[in-house]
Amino acid sequence: MADATGQENVDLASKQDGQIVTPWDVEADADEGIDYDKLIDRFGSQRLSQEVIERMEKLTGKKAHPWLRRGIFFSHRDLDAVLDLYEAKKPFYLYTGRGPSSDSLHMGHLIPFMFTKWLQDVFDVPLVVQMTDDEKFLWKGDSEENTIEKFYRLGKENCKDIIACGFDINKTFIFSNLEYMGHMYPTVVRIERMVTYSQAKGIFGFTDSDNIGKHSFPAIQAAPSFPVAFPHIFGTDTEPLCLIPCAIDQDPYFRMTRDVAPRLGWKKPALVHSKFFPALTGSKTKMSASDASTTIYVTDTPDQIKTKVNKYAFSGGKVSVEDQKKEGADLDVDVAYQWMRFFCDDDAILKTLEDEYGPGPVRAGNKMLTGEAKALLIQTLQPIIAGHQAARAGVTDEMVDAFMAVRKLSF
Repeated sequence: MADATGQENVDLASKQDGQIVTPWDVEADADEGIDYDKLIDRFGSQRLSQEVIERMEKLTGKKAHPWLRRGIFFSHRDLDAVLDLYEAKKPFYLYTGRGPSSDSLHMGHLIPFMFTKWLQDVFDVPLVVQMTDDEKFLWKGDSEENTIEKFYRLGKENCKDIIACGFDINKTFIFSNLEYMGHMYPTVVRIERMVTYSQAKGIFGFTDSDNIGKHSFPAIQAAPSFPVAFPHIFGTDTEPLCLIPCAIDQDPYFRMTRDVAPRLGWKKPALVHSKFFPALTGSKTKMSASDASTTIYVTDTPDQIKTKVNKYAFSGGKVSVEDQKKEGADLDVDVAYQWMRFFCDDDAILKTLEDEYGPGPVRAGNKMLTGEAKALLIQTLQPIIAGHQAARAGVTDEMVDAFMAVRKLSF
């Protein structure tokens, strides 16, 4: 059904097909976690085909990222249009973000930044990173300790982790909504005027008891999708297309954004969606920074990583050693294997794990045990986290200020 603006009212916020996926809630009834095929159909995005991946490799001359090859980034909106622009040597830019809710990022938080870093390197394009300190205050500022100053400070701290991922300072602008809003506000207001309360309620599940800041926030997250939000970078040019790498739970924001773009005379942003990084305790929900048992932080020590993986990582192995050796593990629910798909760059090692730990003829009767799979994951995670910690230790407050300075980028 359409509303008075002629726009379709859709319900993306309620639980359907045994799962709920919104920017704030991700939960599935099935042990295997989210059914991504159903999610593509519900959200109306496109499956990321092998043809698109191969075209990307041909145009860039670079092998596709492991997360593309393994189907971790699995869905998109208009990624082919981005490749058309790149082939025609026309401009586009990247946009991602972070909601600063804790001092330390966890491994799941690194996923969009690691992939965005790869995109920036491969395509040699500018990037804007939105720190939604305002959003965290609107959603969590219901206690005395959760002040607006706290979330602003957390945003600055989280910037250090983002910078540690290795972004090019000459092509990267990181901004706090609380600081930058004056520059972006004309864009925000134009978007707000195009979205009715009925639409926002259907997309985001807002209720009458939610504060009015929540109702207006989607326009703030939408604004960086348009180059006019960054006059110091793009001037008044509306031509550069925006590509947004994000987890699929963020798509409702940008479905709304894409709906309003033509009515504003602007280009629809393109998106590429990732699957969720599962919690240590299983794939029914994504990893949360608020639950230490489900989370490995980028500040964890090698011993903490080892303890958490061994103690909490959900196993798809059989109940008895004998049955596991005979039949192998259920890799669809095994967290050690699922995490290796994210963080093991070596395809040969991952294939060996699949063959020797999962079902099948390889090592039949003497399949790898869960402890061995967890040990392999620990050996993979420890150097990645140690490397990130070393890089972050070199990020100074002055570097944060430089990345967040309102300035022209080189591209």
